[in-house]
Amino acid sequence: MTSNLPTDYERILLVKPEVSVYKIGPRPSNRGYRAADWNLVKPDWNGRMRIVSKGEKCIIRLEDKISGQLFGECPIDEWPSVAVETVLDSCRYFVIRLCDPSGKHAFIGIGFTDRGDSFDFNVAISDHFKWLKQSKDLEKQEANPGPAVDLALKAGQTITINLKNQHGERRGSDSAKAPSTGSFTGILPPPPGTRASSKDLGGTPMPQNVPAPSPVQLKQNVPVGNLLDDDWGGFSSSSNNEDHTNWVSFS
Repeated sequence: MTSNLPTDYERILLVKPEVSVYKIGPRPSNRGYRAADWNLVKPDWNGRMRIVSKGEKCIIRLEDKISGQLFGECPIDEWPSVAVETVLDSCRYFVIRLCDPSGKHAFIGIGFTDRGDSFDFNVAISDHFKWLKQSKDLEKQEANPGPAVDLALKAGQTITINLKNQHGERRGSDSAKAPSTGSFTGILPPPPGTRASSKDLGGTPMPQNVPAPSPVQLKQNVPVGNLLDDDWGGFSSSSNNEDHTNWVSFS
């Protein structure tokens, strides 16, 4: 894992093509720095910033945009760190600690024109140390795996699995709710020619003494003269006339 990485192996975490550098004075109070005290309109240097990881360290490098010459670098050993500090009045400006090979250090102010760049700056550094912590935890687990858990069945042990037939239960319940095809729960009307009782009609009383309608008297002998005078007389004597083309029309 991390211990197996060579110390000269570098991994680029973030590159920002535009960063401003400001010369700052000593800390004004114990509370921290304020970007409003700097000359923000006229930065002392502009260049490019790269964040790289080298072994377990995270390094902020300030370089020239064109030539790539190193302006200064800020090594970070832990996070949060005194090497990187946010200002009190803005989220786009930071105070970082530059170190030279001899061990001397100096504090400078840096700033980004966009809040998104400052957000990426924080995330790149914090993600590196999160990954470093997870790698160390994984190495500890591999070094001390702990006792193995024996999940095998002992002699004489059995496993009982009870599977419910949910599909069959649904079918049984549906069939129990559905009425049989041979039964009818409604009330059928009475047959023709019989008197319906109040019980057959759902409790509605029916009049009992209702006189039957008188039969219709149909005249059988109609004079021939009336058939000739009546316009519709041909219907009653249609059996005697074979030619119906004079009064029947088909469409």
